[in-house]
Amino acid sequence: VAKALPPSLTLTETACVCVCALSVTSSPPTVKQPPTIVSQSAKDYIVDPRDNIYIECEAKGNPLPTFSWRRNGKFFNIGKDPRVSMRKRSGTLEISFRSGGRPEDYEGEYQCFASNDLGVALSNKILLRVSKAPLWPKEVLKPVVVSEGSPLVLPCNPPPGLPPPFIFWMNSVMTPIPQDKRVSMGLNGDLYFSNVVTQDAHTDYTCNARFLFTHTIQQKNPFTLKVQTSRKVAQSTPTFLSPSGGESSKMVLRDEQLLLECIAAGLPTPTIKWFKKGRELPSQKVKFENYNKTLKIIHISEEDAGEYVCMANNQLGSIRHSIFVQVKAAPYWLDKPTDLVLAPDENGRLVCRANGNPKPNIQWLVNGEPIDSSPINPNRQVLGDTIIFRSVQMGSSAVYQCNASNEHGYLLANAFVSVLDMPPRMLGPKNRLIKVIENNRTFLDCPFFGSPLPELRWFKNGQGSGLDGGQYRVYINGTLEIKRARPEDEGTYTCVANSILGKAENQVRLEVKEPTRIVRAPEHQSAIRSSTSRFDCKVKSDPSLPITVTWTKDDKPLTLGWRLKKDEESLIIPSVKDSDQGMYTCTVKSDLDQDSASARLIVLGQVIPLFSVGHPDPPMDLDLSDPAARSVRLTWIPGNDNRSPITEFLVQFEEDHWEPGRWQNLSTYPGHLNSVILQLAPFVNYQFRVIAINSVGQSPPSRPSPRYKTSGAAPDAIPRDLRGWGSKKDNMEITWERNGPNLHYNVWWRRKDVEEDWSNVTTVGSKHVVYNTEIYVPYEIKIQARNEFGTGPESNMVIGYSGEDIPDAPRFFKINRRSFDSIYLEWDKPLEPNGILIGYQLKYHPVNGSRVVQPQLETLLPNVTDFTLRLPDRSTRYKFYLSALTQVGAGEVYAEESPLFCVSTCSHFLIINPLLSPASSLVVELTDASVASALTPTPIAPLPPTTIAPTTISPSTTTTPTTTTTTEMTTPTTPPVLVTTKRTDQNIWNLTVEPNSNYANVSWRHNFPAGSSEFVLEFTLDSDKTVKVVPVKQQPPIKVADLIAGAKYHLRVYSHELNSVSSKSVTFKTKAAYIDQVDIATQGWFIGLMCAIALIILILLIVCFIKRSRGGKYPVRDKKDLPLDPVDHKDQDGSFDYHSDEDNKPLQGSQTSLDGNVKESDDSLVDYGEGGDGQFNEDGSFIGQYTVKKDKDETEGNESSEATSPVNAIYSLA
Repeated sequence: VAKALPPSLTLTETACVCVCALSVTSSPPTVKQPPTIVSQSAKDYIVDPRDNIYIECEAKGNPLPTFSWRRNGKFFNIGKDPRVSMRKRSGTLEISFRSGGRPEDYEGEYQCFASNDLGVALSNKILLRVSKAPLWPKEVLKPVVVSEGSPLVLPCNPPPGLPPPFIFWMNSVMTPIPQDKRVSMGLNGDLYFSNVVTQDAHTDYTCNARFLFTHTIQQKNPFTLKVQTSRKVAQSTPTFLSPSGGESSKMVLRDEQLLLECIAAGLPTPTIKWFKKGRELPSQKVKFENYNKTLKIIHISEEDAGEYVCMANNQLGSIRHSIFVQVKAAPYWLDKPTDLVLAPDENGRLVCRANGNPKPNIQWLVNGEPIDSSPINPNRQVLGDTIIFRSVQMGSSAVYQCNASNEHGYLLANAFVSVLDMPPRMLGPKNRLIKVIENNRTFLDCPFFGSPLPELRWFKNGQGSGLDGGQYRVYINGTLEIKRARPEDEGTYTCVANSILGKAENQVRLEVKEPTRIVRAPEHQSAIRSSTSRFDCKVKSDPSLPITVTWTKDDKPLTLGWRLKKDEESLIIPSVKDSDQGMYTCTVKSDLDQDSASARLIVLGQVIPLFSVGHPDPPMDLDLSDPAARSVRLTWIPGNDNRSPITEFLVQFEEDHWEPGRWQNLSTYPGHLNSVILQLAPFVNYQFRVIAINSVGQSPPSRPSPRYKTSGAAPDAIPRDLRGWGSKKDNMEITWERNGPNLHYNVWWRRKDVEEDWSNVTTVGSKHVVYNTEIYVPYEIKIQARNEFGTGPESNMVIGYSGEDIPDAPRFFKINRRSFDSIYLEWDKPLEPNGILIGYQLKYHPVNGSRVVQPQLETLLPNVTDFTLRLPDRSTRYKFYLSALTQVGAGEVYAEESPLFCVSTCSHFLIINPLLSPASSLVVELTDASVASALTPTPIAPLPPTTIAPTTISPSTTTTPTTTTTTEMTTPTTPPVLVTTKRTDQNIWNLTVEPNSNYANVSWRHNFPAGSSEFVLEFTLDSDKTVKVVPVKQQPPIKVADLIAGAKYHLRVYSHELNSVSSKSVTFKTKAAYIDQVDIATQGWFIGLMCAIALIILILLIVCFIKRSRGGKYPVRDKKDLPLDPVDHKDQDGSFDYHSDEDNKPLQGSQTSLDGNVKESDDSLVDYGEGGDGQFNEDGSFIGQYTVKKDKDETEGNESSEATSPVNAIYSLA
C-alpha cells in the first residue's frame, strides 16, 4: 500500500509546494534549479593517518553543478597536486598516499563551492585534522610510600592525543583495578584513594590510554605502592582531593554534556551528595556516576546554569565545594532559511534567525560573496535577518547564504531563490490504486509543480465540489487525508491543479477492505504426556485479500511435519511430549494488516491414576555465594514436581533481631530459575528458605539456608509516615516510622509561609514534640535518617499542624420567624476556628412552658450554617445555644432567644381583639409577608366599634395582662372615610377608617358566608412604600393600634382565599402625636418620698398603740356634734371599732352610726373644753358628745382627716 505522510512545511506556499514537489520525484527536465548542497563532511573532521583522506561534498541542481574548493581561504588548485583528485559528477575530494606523502601536510580548513547558471552554493568550513597517538614519555617512578588511613592520588598524565584517549587502570595481569566508594578514577584519569588500607599495597598500578583511531593502547610505567601500618589508625574529617579550594567554575556549551566531579578524602570514607543552590536538581536530566562522585547532565540548557554544591561528610564532619556553571551557546537556528520559488512579479522573503550566547552576528552572502559587495538589485531589500523580494523578474535567480556566528561557533545555510514561469504539471504516477483497511487513516498523494503557485482541488468520482473539511483534509503539498476510511469512501479521486498558465490533473483509485481478525483464538491448556492437544485459530478477512496463517512456538517458527498438523482453523499436536510445552502463537497476515493470538501449553506427566498429580516437593541444598554488602546469591536444587510443572519459586527470609522466628516473603522467581541474586537491607542477619509452586499448590518450605549478615551502610530509605499533629493546643508532635536499627534521625521544622530559619533536632526515637506553638498553625517538616556510615536522603516536605483548641463563637447568630409554625436560624463560621471545624452543636429548649422540658441537641455538619425548627405551638418561644466544634470539643456558646410572634412589624401594628384571653393575645414577627395568611384566629361575630376596648400586651412575658377601661374620648375625632364599591356575588365594599393619633377603627362590609373566609388588611406607608399585611378572621369592625402618629397610609381589605376580591384603596392620615404630661406617679423621687412618709406613719401608729396599752392620755378633738350611734359595734374579739365618717381613715378611731351620731373614745379629753353630756357604755368606757372650740373650727375648716397629719400626730405625742 502506498502511503505518503505530509512533510513539514514552512515559509510561503509557493516555496513549500515547489520544494515538496521536487523532493517527491525528480524535477522535470526543463525546470532549472540552482545548486543545493546535499551532503558534506563534518565541520571538525579527524582522519586516520593510515588511510586515504576523503572530504565529501555532494550537490544537486539543473543544470548539474560544477565544484571548486578553497583551502585556508584560498583557491585550492586540485590539478597541480597529483595526490588530490575529485570524483566524477561530484565535489568529493580524495587524497591518496599510495605513492607517499604525509597526511599532516594536508591539514587545514576546506570549503566546497557548487555552481551552475543560477547560482553558487557553499559547504561548511571543514577543519581537517589528522589523528595522533603520541607515545608515553619515558620516566622512572619511585615507589609511593603512604601511611594507612591517609589519602593518595596516583597521577596518570596521558599524552595529548587527537581525539583524547580513553583512560583506564589495570594491574600486571591486565585485570582492572577494583573501584568503589573509597578508590576511584577521576575525570582526568588519576586514581584517587580516599584513604589507604593495607590491602592496597601492590607493585603494578598501571595507567592505560586507548586511542580510538589507531586502535592502540599505551601503558604508563607501573606504580609501586607501599603502605605503612600502625596499631591505631586515626580517623579524619573530609577534605577534597578534587577539585581544590572552596569553589570553582566551569563553562559548558548548550546541548553538550556537563560533568562535575568531587572526590574527597577522609576516614571513614566520606559520602558525596549534590545540591543546586536555589532549586532542586532536575531528576529527569541528572545522573550520578562513579559512586556519586560525578554529576552528569546530558544536553545541558541555559536553565541548568547556576551554583552546584557537592558535600562530603562522614562521622567526624562535612565539607562543601561550590561549582559555578556557566552555559554558553554556539549559534543555533530559530528560523532557518529555506528555498524559495517565485513566479515573475511575485513577492517573497528569506528569513534567517539564530540565537546563541553571546548573541550571534548575522551575515548575508549571495552566490558565496558578501551581499554588500554584490551588484545592486532594486527588487531586493536586506533588513537585518530578513531579505525581502518585490516583483522579482526572470534572470534574478541566485543562491543566498546566511552565516550566524559568535565566539563559540557558526552556522551556514544555503537557500536558493528561483524565478520560474511554468504551467502546472503532475509529478506522480498516473491512476494509482490505493488499498486501505476499514476505519484506518489513509493519504492520497498528488505531487504537483507550477509557477506561479497552482490551486489544487480534489474531487470524488468527478462530481461535486472540492473535498476539504469534515473527515477530509488537503495538505499544501497536494496530499488528501481521509481520517477514517469507510466502505462508502471507495471510488476514484481526482486532483486538479489550476493556475493562470493552465491546468493539470491526476487520478487515484481507493478501495476499502475489511480488517483481518482472529474470531476464535487459541486458549491456554494443559495436556497429559502422549495425549493430543488442539489450538484453534479461526480467521475472518476480506475475500479479495489473500491471507497466510503461520504458527510459532516461543516466538520461533514452528516446523510442521508428520506429527504437527495444521488445517484452516487449528493446529493439532498429537502424542504430546515434554518438548511441546511452550507458548504457541497464531499469526494471520494480509497485504494490508495482520492479527495474532497466543496460548500456552503445559505438558503434564502420565497420570495413572489421576489423583497422583500433587504438590511439589520442597527445594533442597540451599547455598549462598557471591556475598556483597547488600546482596547475596541463593542457589537451590528443585524437588520433584509430582507431575505438575513448577511455575514459580517463593523465597522467604527470617531475621533474628526485630521479629525472630517470623518468616516473611522476600520475592518470587520464575519456575525455570534455581539461582538468584537477593537484594538485601543493611544490618540484618538473614536466613532463607524456598517454596516451590505448581498448578496444584505450594510445596513445604525447604530447610533454612546458613545465616548471612549484611554489613552496615548509610541509610538509603526515607522514614515513612512522617506527620505533624498537635496533642495539645500549644504543641506539635512530629512522628514517623523507624526504618532500621541503630539509626538517628535529623528532624527539621519551620512555620509555613513565614520567613524564618529551620529549627532542627537529632533524636533516636520515632517522635519529637515541639512546644510553645501557636494554635493550629501549619509547619513544614522534613526528616533524614543517619547512622555511623553516613546520612540517608532527605524526605520531601510535609505539612503538619500544631494543636487545635476550642473554636470561637460563630460570627453572628440570627433568629427569624418566616412562618407561623417555624423558626429559621442562620449563623456564620467562627472568625478563629482554632482547628479543623467538624461541625456545630445546637441546643434549644422552650422558655415559656409550664413544665420543664429536656433540652434538644442537634449536631450539624461544618458546611451547614442554617437550621429550621418546626414549632409544635405558635406561642412557644425557645432559647438557643449554638457553638462550633473542633476535635478538641465545643467552643464558645452563642445564646439567643427566639423573638416575639408579630403579625407584622410589632412597632407598627397591633390587632386588638377584646374577646381573646390574655394568654391568646400573641405578638408574632413575620419576615415574609407571603406567609402572613397562615394566622387562623377563631372567628368572632361583628361588634360595634364602641365595645372595643384597648388591650395592653406586655412584650416581655408570655402571659400578657389585659386592662379594660371605659373612657369617653375627649379629643375631636376625624370623620370616617367611606368608600362605596359595586357589589358582586362575593365582594367587599364600604371600607371606612376612623383614624386617631396612634390607632384607627376599620370597618367594611362583605357578603361572604360567616366563617368562610379570612380577610387581610394591607397597609402601605406612604413615606417609604412599606407594605404590611394584617390577616384577621373576626368580623369587622376592627381596631388597629400602634400606628405611626401623623403618618399617611393607604389601606385596602381583600379576601385571603380569593385575592382578587378586594375593596378599593382608602387613603387616611393619623393625627399628630400629643405631648403627654409627665405622670408624677411614675417618677422615682415621688415614689421614694411616699415610701418615707408611709414609714413614718407606721412608726407613729406603733408608738400610739404602745401608749394606749399603758393607759396614757391622748388629746381628743371633737370634730362635729353628731348623735351617738345607738348600736355599739364590736370586733370579733370584743373590742370596739371606731370609724370616721370621712374616707374610713384608720387613725381616726371612730365610726359614724346610721343616724349620724358620733361615738368617741374616752381617751384623754383634757384639752378639748366643754363637752356634751357623757355617758358610759356597758364596759364602763365614757362616751360623750364633744364640741370643739370655735377658733379650732375656723382654723381647721372642713379637713376630714387631721389625725393623719404628721404634725398633729407629733403634737399628740408631746
